[in-house]
Amino acid sequence: MTRTQIQLPEPLFQRLKKIAALRDWSVAELIRRGMETYVQTCPEVSQPPAQWAMPVLRRSGGHLRDPATVSAEADAIEHRFNKV
Repeated sequence: MTRTQIQLPEPLFQRLKKIAALRDWSVAELIRRGMETYVQTCPEVSQPPAQWAMPVLRRSGGHLRDPATVSAEADAIEHRFNKV
């Protein structure tokens, strides 16, 4: 078992002491059990991707697109003026 230190706000510590006393546990046991419950209910943490990519929302109609594939608005305006 690993020993560690944590800092708790005094009101939280007092509540934990009362709960532990009601159950006839130590505060350490109460915190261990609480952390076990937290770990069981917390979703698994996957490794982050090697390189971050801009998230792209997919919707029907195609009006949301990957920013890397869309020309800048200035390029579109310039293209329209060059056609005239």
